[in-house]
Amino acid sequence: MFTRKTNRNGDKPETAKAASTNFAKKPEKPASTPSSQTKFPTPLKGSGQMAPSIIGEDLAIEGNVVSKGEIQIDGQIKGDIRCTSIVIGNTALIEGGVVAEDVIVRGRVVGSIRGHRVTLQSSCQVEGDIFHQSLAIEQGAYFEGKSRRSDDPLTDAKSNAKPKSGLDTSGNSGSGNARED
Repeated sequence: MFTRKTNRNGDKPETAKAASTNFAKKPEKPASTPSSQTKFPTPLKGSGQMAPSIIGEDLAIEGNVVSKGEIQIDGQIKGDIRCTSIVIGNTALIEGGVVAEDVIVRGRVVGSIRGHRVTLQSSCQVEGDIFHQSLAIEQGAYFEGKSRRSDDPLTDAKSNAKPKSGLDTSGNSGSGNARED
């Protein structure tokens, strides 16, 4: 495909590829790489961290979510969440417990939160108890529940679990009562 030609001085031969300046040099790669062997980098460039898993605002999940990494939630989850780090976005609705080392809440959580570092930002609404090592609440955040400091809030999750009594906040039992609007 490439032919040798002599340069203007007639001294040394060079390839047509080297003589042409219109083509950029490409690093040499194996000619064929099967697509099944192609690996896409999942860690973020320049760090040892993995990219967060994102649950978009158009997604609703019924059931528990478990991850070994970071989760960003903008959708709805009816169930418990356990991960390393979580960001609950402005449009998120969580109906269940959240257990993570780092918890940042911007949206709505109805359930308990357990984390080493919990941050309630100004746009959040939390209805449930928070078990934490450190807690930051921004001005404007809505929090209804108890705050309990714990040396290890993640492992206390099983020991502090209480059975549900079946009573709602008005004192009525939750079994078959008619609701008036």
